[in-house]
Amino acid sequence: MIELVQMEVIDKRFPGVHALKGVDFSLRAGEVHALMGENGAGKSTLMKCLSGVYQPDGGRILVDGSEVALPSPRAAQDLGIGIIHQELALMRDLTVAQNIWIGREPRLSFGRIDERRQNADAAAIFAGMNVAMDPRAPVGSLTIARQQMVEIAKALSYRSRVLIMDEPTAALNDSEIAELFTIIRKLRAEGVGIVYISHKMDEIREISDRVTVMRDGEHVGTVEAADTPISKIITMMVGRELTDEAVTVPDLTIAETALEVRNLGRGRDLQKIGFSLKKGEILGFAGLMGAGRTELARAIFGAEPPDQGEIIVHGKPAKICTPADAVRLGIGYLSEDRKHYGLALGMDVRANIALASLPRYADRLGRIDEKQLAVIARDYIGRLAIRTPHDRQEVRLLSGGNQQKVVIAKWLLRDCDILIFDEPTRGIDVGAKAEIYRLLNDLAAQGKAIIVISSELPEVLRLSHRIAVMCEGRLTGILPGGASQEQIMALATQREDIAVSQTAGEIKWT
Repeated sequence: MIELVQMEVIDKRFPGVHALKGVDFSLRAGEVHALMGENGAGKSTLMKCLSGVYQPDGGRILVDGSEVALPSPRAAQDLGIGIIHQELALMRDLTVAQNIWIGREPRLSFGRIDERRQNADAAAIFAGMNVAMDPRAPVGSLTIARQQMVEIAKALSYRSRVLIMDEPTAALNDSEIAELFTIIRKLRAEGVGIVYISHKMDEIREISDRVTVMRDGEHVGTVEAADTPISKIITMMVGRELTDEAVTVPDLTIAETALEVRNLGRGRDLQKIGFSLKKGEILGFAGLMGAGRTELARAIFGAEPPDQGEIIVHGKPAKICTPADAVRLGIGYLSEDRKHYGLALGMDVRANIALASLPRYADRLGRIDEKQLAVIARDYIGRLAIRTPHDRQEVRLLSGGNQQKVVIAKWLLRDCDILIFDEPTRGIDVGAKAEIYRLLNDLAAQGKAIIVISSELPEVLRLSHRIAVMCEGRLTGILPGGASQEQIMALATQREDIAVSQTAGEIKWT
């Protein structure tokens, strides 16, 4: 195969961080090359060097065998290198075609934009992708999956021969992932080289030709995907073998009830939800996208208060109208969107850990005891193994897994008795996932009452002592922790034609 890109001995430093240490990477025409590693391994930094976002401090980049300089993203685009970042960069109020051609709009006389041609050119790109898309549709009206297609079309509009995809399926469901993979295979057949960054092992096995693994800013190795067991790739990523630890299931018959929800409802999103949560229990919530799980969490936390129903906290009726009310009652919420709702990205690690507890460390004049906060922050950095050069590092510079740990530290410092984790491992690598799982089990063993919402059924099954299943705003059943994926899907889809095993007798139908 033709080598489209060669990156040789790439070095990159940031203040306090040696992000890339002499990394080699290559991409062939017509291949999907998976780039893997734990959070903070340097994957995104390496690809930002290839796409002109960063300039390396050492090494060289060759395109079609010739050394090139990439001083800006536009320079990379001009060479046919496109990148789709994990967080999509589209303008929601503009149309699909306007997003694709912004800054390069076809013009009529007197400088007017030729909207007819703009829409036609966008439609032609989608036709080549075998995707049905209205170029005139506002991007804000599209699902995340459809927005992902717009990003791909935008990259292809630059005649990209190299396409970098950073966690492209993080917010997609199974059918949307299948649609994306169809497009990837078509692009591969046309000779496009694709760099695929993901933490999902099943995807890597299905879509990639080669796999390159990075760890701590270094190139660990490159292997053929078809010939390499997943277990070996994981060992390359984390530098050790991961083993499942035995989970101690508490005796829930004698445990105190920490939280009870009765007939909770809000519009069509939530319909008479009722359940209880015991101290020391991990209650998993499963369901398809749009089932209402996040809406339920936000209702309990006061971010989107319910229209009806009752919330009981430690045996007493609770009036929760705002998140501040929930926090005062000892409820902490880790949002699925940590960057918007969990972190102050422009602030440092120390400040973010202390955010929910600042009044405790202020005197009567409101002055914060920074020395005490520094000691506390460093303690949690050590306890949760947060990878950061120091406690004054800006949170935005940390990897996704370490950002997640900072949010967890914030609620642990607040000493919340009830913790709601919404997609706790989204965008997190396999090693960090194992650490988060261990942490959740430790918290449950300490008597914390925990709700875990996850779109990954293996994760729900691995963590949960019981599993609540939702469908279209309703709680359709509660299963024991040893339930099967088929049982969960039967409740999540309300399909009676799915075979359920003998343990179905333990299902609580609602």
